[in-house]
Amino acid sequence: MAILNFIINEIFGQGAIFLALVAMIGLILQKKSVSEVIRGTLMTAVGFFVLNTGTGLITGNSIDGIINAFNTLMPGNAGANIDIGGQYGTQIGIVMIVAFAINLLVARFTPWKTVFLTGHMLYWFPYVFIAAGVDAGLTGGKLIGLAAVFTALYMIVAPNLMRPLVKDVTGKEDFSIGHPTTTLSVLAGLIAPIVGDKSKSCEDLKLPKSLGFLREVSITGSLAISLVYIVMYFVLQANGLAPAEVFGYGGSFFSYWFIHSVYFGVGVTVMLQGVRMLIAEIVPAFKGIAEKVVPGAIPALDCPVLFGYGPNSLLIGFIVAVITSTITILLTRGMFPTVILPLIFTCFFENGCAAIVANAKGGIRGTIIACAINGVVMVLLVGFGAYFFNNTIQPWMLVYGGQDFSLFGIIEGLIARLLH
Repeated sequence: MAILNFIINEIFGQGAIFLALVAMIGLILQKKSVSEVIRGTLMTAVGFFVLNTGTGLITGNSIDGIINAFNTLMPGNAGANIDIGGQYGTQIGIVMIVAFAINLLVARFTPWKTVFLTGHMLYWFPYVFIAAGVDAGLTGGKLIGLAAVFTALYMIVAPNLMRPLVKDVTGKEDFSIGHPTTTLSVLAGLIAPIVGDKSKSCEDLKLPKSLGFLREVSITGSLAISLVYIVMYFVLQANGLAPAEVFGYGGSFFSYWFIHSVYFGVGVTVMLQGVRMLIAEIVPAFKGIAEKVVPGAIPALDCPVLFGYGPNSLLIGFIVAVITSTITILLTRGMFPTVILPLIFTCFFENGCAAIVANAKGGIRGTIIACAINGVVMVLLVGFGAYFFNNTIQPWMLVYGGQDFSLFGIIEGLIARLLH
C-alpha cells in the first residue's frame, strides 16, 4: 500500500513530476547526453508550473468575485459535498493506474495511438467517475470496475476524437488533446462547417490602427472581464446588495476592479508562455517513447496547448459562450435540483478550445454560432448532471462541470443505477 500510495500521490497525482518523468524516459530512450536529459526533464517541469501558474491566476485571482456575486444573486441548494478524494483516495488511485495501463496497451497494439498525459486530468476523471458510482450506491469491486472502465475508455476515445480536430487547427499530428473539452469541441467541429466559412478566419480580423491593441488576447481578455465586473457591480446595487461585501474588498471598487481585470490578462500571458515551453520539451522528448515503447504514439496534452493557434477565436468564443450560458441559466432557473453558477471556467478553457476548432472548420460565423450553442449545452449538462452528483460532489461540478465531466458522468450514472 505504501508503494501504491507513493505512485498515486507522488507520480500520477503530481502533473509536473509525471510529465518530467515521461520526458526523462523519452530522452533516455533516444540516448541523449546526460546534460540534455537533465535539461529536458527540468524544463518540462518548469513549463508545466508556468502553465499551471497562469491557469491559477485566471481561475483564482481574476474571476472569483464574479462567481461570488452570481451565487449571491441566485442562492439555492448546491447539493452535497462529500470528500470523495479523502474517503475514496485508494479507489481513485487504483482506477488511475489500471486505466493508464490499459491506455498504454491499446496504444501499443491497436491503431489508436494517443497516450493520455494531462497529469491533473489523470486524477480528476477517476474522481468524477468514482463520485458518480457512489451517488448511485455502488461499492467495492463494482465501484472500482465501472470507474476503471469509464476512465480507460475516456483516455482512449476522447484524444482520438480530438486528433483530427487538432490536425485541422495545427496542420500537424504531433499531439492531441487530453482534456474534458471533447464534447464541446466535437460539437463545434460538426456545427461550424455547416453554418460558417473557414476562409473568413477570426485570426484574420483587421482592426483599425487605433484598435490594434485589441489583437493582444491578454488585453482584450482583461477588458472583457472588466466589463463583467462593472455590470455585476450595478446589478448588485440594483438588488440592494453592497458590492464591497459581495466581492470582498476593503478599499475602493476601482482598485479591486482594475487588479482583478488585469490579473486575467496576466494569467493568459503566463499560461501561453508555459504552453510554449511545455510543447517545446515534451513533444520532442516523447518521440523516444513513441519509437521504442509505443510505436507511432502521440501525447494527449492539456487544452491550453491549442490556445496559441487561435487567440482571437479563443476570446470571441469565450465572450459568446459567457453571454449565451448566462442567459440559459436565467431561463432555466427552477428546472434542475440546484441553482447553476456562471460556467466561467468551462467558457474559457473547454469552450475556448472548441472555439479554435470551430474557427478552423467554419471561420468567424462558425465560431460564433457553435460557441453560442455550446453556451446552452454546457448549462443543460450541468443541470441534468445534478441528478447524478447532487449527493456527492455537486458544488465541485457547479464550478468545473458543463462538458465531458458532466456528459460521461451522466452516462456512467445511468449504468451504475442499473448495476446497483
